[in-house]
Amino acid sequence: MSNASSVLLDAPGPLTMAREFQLESVRNFGIIAHIDAGKTTTTERILFYTGKIHRIGEVHEGSTTTDWMPQERERGITITAAAIHCQWKDCQFNIIDTPGHVDFTAEVERSLRVLDGAVVVFDGTQGVEPQSETVWRQADKYSVPRLAYINKMDRTGADFAMSWQSITKLLGANAVPIQLPLGAEAGFNGVIDLIEMKAMLWSGSEHGTEFETVDIPAEMREKAKAAREKLVEKAVEFDHDAMERYVHGEHDFPAADIKVMLRKGVIQSKIFPVVCGSSYKNIGVQSMLDAVCDFLPCPLDVPPLTATDPDSGKDVLVNPADGEPFTALMFKVQADPFVGKLAFFRVYSGSLKIGEMVYFPGKRVKERIGRILRMHAKDREEIAEVFAGDIAATVAMKNAAVGATMCREEAPRMLEQITFPEPVISVAIEPKSKTDEEKLGNALNRLAEEDQTFRVRTDTDTGQTLIAGMGELHLEIIVDRMKREFNVHANVGKPQVAYKETIKKAVVQEAKHIKQSGGRGQYGHVVLRIEPQARNKGFEFVEEIKSGSIPREYFGSVERGVREALDEGARAGYPIVDVKVTLIDGSYHEVDSSDMAFRWAGGIALRAGCKAANPTVLEPIMKVEVVTPEQYLGDIIGDLSARRAKILDMGHRGNARVVRATAPLSEMFGYATAVRSVSQGRASFNLEPSHYEEVPAGVLKVIDERFSGKSKEEGG
Repeated sequence: MSNASSVLLDAPGPLTMAREFQLESVRNFGIIAHIDAGKTTTTERILFYTGKIHRIGEVHEGSTTTDWMPQERERGITITAAAIHCQWKDCQFNIIDTPGHVDFTAEVERSLRVLDGAVVVFDGTQGVEPQSETVWRQADKYSVPRLAYINKMDRTGADFAMSWQSITKLLGANAVPIQLPLGAEAGFNGVIDLIEMKAMLWSGSEHGTEFETVDIPAEMREKAKAAREKLVEKAVEFDHDAMERYVHGEHDFPAADIKVMLRKGVIQSKIFPVVCGSSYKNIGVQSMLDAVCDFLPCPLDVPPLTATDPDSGKDVLVNPADGEPFTALMFKVQADPFVGKLAFFRVYSGSLKIGEMVYFPGKRVKERIGRILRMHAKDREEIAEVFAGDIAATVAMKNAAVGATMCREEAPRMLEQITFPEPVISVAIEPKSKTDEEKLGNALNRLAEEDQTFRVRTDTDTGQTLIAGMGELHLEIIVDRMKREFNVHANVGKPQVAYKETIKKAVVQEAKHIKQSGGRGQYGHVVLRIEPQARNKGFEFVEEIKSGSIPREYFGSVERGVREALDEGARAGYPIVDVKVTLIDGSYHEVDSSDMAFRWAGGIALRAGCKAANPTVLEPIMKVEVVTPEQYLGDIIGDLSARRAKILDMGHRGNARVVRATAPLSEMFGYATAVRSVSQGRASFNLEPSHYEEVPAGVLKVIDERFSGKSKEEGG
């Protein structure tokens, strides 16, 4: 945060605020895409054209507004989602620019959870890329309406038809162009608006601020007319009366009618308008913003959320209106060196003023709101009140957490939690000095609070601190942030695969924890049924005590003991997953039984039972996509096969070949160097987590030997 921001944040004096824009004019949307498709460059132009900045920053210069972290500017990538508030014509925009790199996919996930719409940016030379597909599926998960912006139309090899057709073919989406490009590659200079049937030409004025609306060039008229007919054919599907007229021969609809029909389809996520431009050359961004206003939903267009009353367990509708009880969801928590914990939230209903009390139903505690901030990337403006549909932030709240619901105590409701993928890679980390040792724990905890895909744990056997995340880059950035933001220097070990364990057969296991050493003793006795679950089903604990052999008050203690033992593993020390544990019997002592005794008994039974249940090891499998010139295809496939990869398919993208495969993460370390080597630096690849699979017998033997050697070493 800049000094100017600090002054603004601490400015004294009363603040008053009324709703500036009605809900109909609010657009909460995100910019999402594959890495290098041009999200941040596009966002920078949006800020310039909406008057939020007066100089366009560039990614390659490290001067962009939304990529404000030093690591983002040095690497030219987006790491953390940045929130921006701006205005375009009659609309108020709350925009979130998200990362494109797969290691930071959690930033996209939590942003989409609170957004009403999204602009998906595609590289006009590539069409749908691996991470484009990932973010599209994430948007599908939350039913987020989208429009597609095909960027980089000025680049050599840019192909508008290929790009929008790849959205249809590879994503199975009903994508329909509402624009066509004017000119190609270096000659690209504008777009044809198929709804208004006019051409928009950018004349090369500085920053693309000036463009003219002209008639469609003669050589493009037939193509534009055919494209408009297809657009109308798609649009009338969302209006019964229009469909009747269309069937009876009326094909020329006014532009206003087409917009209304298309908007209905977009809001239902049944159709996705496609626009084009070149953000870097400042062409087409304004017409894309017009499409955001015309087609993406306002908070009133989105179906009301369903929350749960934590007291009664009944469903409660959360309606987007200022007069409703206040309900908001915290979707991002960020460690800030100036103000401590910065928490971003989306208001779904009601309003909130500075100084008011909010209720956290998950923890059943109240807390006072000290400050409300409107975000502009790293800069912030203090405001007095937020309303339904707003995205804002607050600081220094003890109970702030990602996924936490804020509401009124007299009208409690819980919104659905945000779920995140499990980490797939870990490294050991140790402080470089005694001074660093004292600060390391605090730094790691603060970073873990803001990133739910980053985990910290202590290896019970070695005493080492292990950090786990979504990839090598993810952990590299974490270590770099510790040094820069918390002044903690650390030594980091080699990356390790985040293996997991599971069991292959069901067992019934009895265990007792009995201790008598004068005075009150300890007595806990349980019988557990332990059985495997389907992959990715997770852990489930149930009780089937019918005879009252164990009092209900001890069930939670047994479950805690079981959960703790799961983390220790049964074969090689890795966490156990996908098991169901049922408490079926046991006994207790009137005097000697306690929570601790049953906790110990649960852990003993779980450890012994899993060892008898044919435990095995699971490894993370990655989705791999390699784009390579034809002449290197054989070498690429040969190298992948040597890494235990399964080739799924091979296709074409322009003049290049695309290989899609799955491969174990353990075999993919150092793959970047291998790809460069076999292709003379001309191939590129993308890796992202897919699923867990049981390791082959040969690999399991190596893991067993390694664990056995480690155990002997520790024992000695």
